[in-house]
Amino acid sequence: MFKGSMVAIVTPFKNGKVDEQALGDLIEFHIKSGTDVIVPCGTTGESATLSHEEHHRVVEFTVKTVNKRVPVVAGAGSNSTSETLELTKYAQKAGANGVLLITPYYNKPTQEGLYQHFKKVAGTVDIPIILYNVPGRTSINMLPATVARLREVRNIVGIKEATGDLKQVSELIRLCGRDFDVISGDDFTTLPLLAIGGVGAISVTANIIPADAAGMFDAFFAGKMEEALKLHYKMEPLHSLMFIETNPIPVKTALAFMGRISEEFRLPLCAMADANKEKLKKALKDYGLIQI
Repeated sequence: MFKGSMVAIVTPFKNGKVDEQALGDLIEFHIKSGTDVIVPCGTTGESATLSHEEHHRVVEFTVKTVNKRVPVVAGAGSNSTSETLELTKYAQKAGANGVLLITPYYNKPTQEGLYQHFKKVAGTVDIPIILYNVPGRTSINMLPATVARLREVRNIVGIKEATGDLKQVSELIRLCGRDFDVISGDDFTTLPLLAIGGVGAISVTANIIPADAAGMFDAFFAGKMEEALKLHYKMEPLHSLMFIETNPIPVKTALAFMGRISEEFRLPLCAMADANKEKLKKALKDYGLIQI
């Protein structure tokens, strides 16, 4: 249902508020550059520090600005099932094409708890759901056997897999079948994931180089493996630097260097260390993204 280059788009701030002008400009930048799906209010969108009102507004604004040119998959997950339901219902009402639901964090539910959580949400709404497994953020790893159970729920259509563990991804695809969308949440291993049956990526790095990110998918799906490999290795240094500090600090700093947003975060996230900023600036210059 969802495939290709999907950007986990940042939420720009200005003077403590969501900068809708900058967000709108970023959306246009992505659509013109070939991004296949826009994903607002994910981890990279600093959803953890958005108020419910802000979260609703970002989703609503994104859907309206995109205006059906590409799909919008809205982040709507929480560690509370009731809160997840509220955010998911709003995303559906706002016109999102799907929702991205993270595994509940901090609570540390069992595999059965994860199954019951997602089954409850999916049974209450009528919108395509992409599960999101990122143990590095949540301390919970949703196992392939659990995903295979959830795969039987009608509107659970895929998973964003951010373990970086290709053995786990391979087992997941084997159990769930090729008609279940397995999407990379780990920019470093996106191309290998495609090779074993994945269909796309919800990417951090695509925020700054959307044309190259989309180009790698276009090449892969067209059977042009050498071209896909070339783009994979071209982007690899930027993938590394996007995680030199906690995401989304580096990617928002890069976009600020590029003149696309203000360099502003919500505490407890803060500005990059000066030494890391210099490394990032050099990489952006080497890539041709900035002149300074």
